[in-house]
Amino acid sequence: MSMIKAEHLTFSYPGSFDTIFEDVSFTIDTDWKLGFVGRNGRGKTTFLNLLMKKYEYSGTIVSSVPFDYFPYSVADPGRRTEEILREVCPNAEEWELLRELSYLEVSDDVLWRAFETLSGGEQTKVLLAALFLNEGRFLLIDEPTNHLDTRAREITAAYLRRKKGFILVSHDRRFLDGCVDHILSLNRADIQLESGNFSSWMENFSRQQESELAQNMRLKKDIGRLKQSARRTSQWSDQVEATKAGAYDKGFIGHKAAKMMKRAKSIEARQQKSMEEKSKLLKNLETAEPLKMVPLPYHSDTLASFSDVSVCYGGKAVHPEISFTVRSGERIALEGKNGSGKSSLLKLFLPMPPEHTGTVSAGSGIVISYVPQDASYLRGSLSDFAEERGISKTLFWAVLRKLDFGRRQLEKDMSEFSGGQKKKVLIAASLCEPAHLYLWDEPLNYIDLYSRMQVEALLLEFSPTMVFVEHDAAFRDAVATARIDTDGAGVKQS
Repeated sequence: MSMIKAEHLTFSYPGSFDTIFEDVSFTIDTDWKLGFVGRNGRGKTTFLNLLMKKYEYSGTIVSSVPFDYFPYSVADPGRRTEEILREVCPNAEEWELLRELSYLEVSDDVLWRAFETLSGGEQTKVLLAALFLNEGRFLLIDEPTNHLDTRAREITAAYLRRKKGFILVSHDRRFLDGCVDHILSLNRADIQLESGNFSSWMENFSRQQESELAQNMRLKKDIGRLKQSARRTSQWSDQVEATKAGAYDKGFIGHKAAKMMKRAKSIEARQQKSMEEKSKLLKNLETAEPLKMVPLPYHSDTLASFSDVSVCYGGKAVHPEISFTVRSGERIALEGKNGSGKSSLLKLFLPMPPEHTGTVSAGSGIVISYVPQDASYLRGSLSDFAEERGISKTLFWAVLRKLDFGRRQLEKDMSEFSGGQKKKVLIAASLCEPAHLYLWDEPLNYIDLYSRMQVEALLLEFSPTMVFVEHDAAFRDAVATARIDTDGAGVKQS
């Protein structure tokens, strides 16, 4: 059994006022399947980079095993996949690689294709397979699900369940539950390590916060009561002391005043103790204020209809013909494997739609708010972005604050944001846009668990008309009222 130990770890980026880690210590067993969770911008990827010795830091990190990192940077993706994987795991036998690919339900022929021709999901799977064939190494897996469809996530979770010795950063609740046995939680004030899957950790963490909230309320009441008692005792002591002037038995009155003073000091000490206990509470409290949106009512129950529609790539249909109707208040989830045209189906609602067969009919005057899948292009200030989108800066900033943006974050250039923070910018902008129809393409990519649950609650409360693509099964099951399967299974009502 080997260990990875962090002791008194402190780190901040050069020139930054924000400390990412401060005096953090913990120990990890290298046999664990460790899920790493925390809100966007807290430092999960930074910690993985510290393990890889990419930055200088204070404190110590001691490990008896070397690390490998996913996503793996592929030089010249035009080469054959087999050639690239030989570089990743040079000591692996071909039969071992074929065995791993079979576990991941990847066809053998991908080895002889150019790596760049593989889908994002296939690239993820083959690189994970190769990295796990490097024996004696500990794998750092940073958000592998962003290119995996629903079925691929189930397969990959089952694959990881067979393995040991990794840290997995993910925000997909079911994916984590399917493959980890410990959780490392990056909280507001500390890092906590706990045995179990994500659901058991979340239950314990929520219970702890509920207990601290109740204790905090109780201590607040105690402090208020003790303050009132202290004021009364002080007044009584002053009044008794005042009667000493001209009194016959000044000794008795002085004794009584001293008792009053002693009682006042006792109350003050109890008050101070309660305040110290209170100060230890709620440091890790994760607040998620309710979000709001303003879906516009449409004059007709039907907003759009698809009749025998199929998206085409290079003149070739990529999925069976689909027919469905978008009605007011429906939240339609587009499902299907990667490459089956889900994102392109969303774009059929937009100006300059992709090539397709069949007929798409939209009602007149429909206002659409669109969240694209890719947020990497975001640059510049949030103020300029709000102006370009024609949305209220004040409202936009208020939504971002609810999505856990700090005040300093609002002043930064968007190029400095994490992937999750960039996606939150797009979601916040959409929430500021009154619309008849919301089109969201994988809105939760890179977004932390608390914000996912915030958005989930929002959609259930305001019931906007929406067509969306999302591979987070827990989110999709909670909010979808209907499903369209691009693989040919048709329309499914929730």
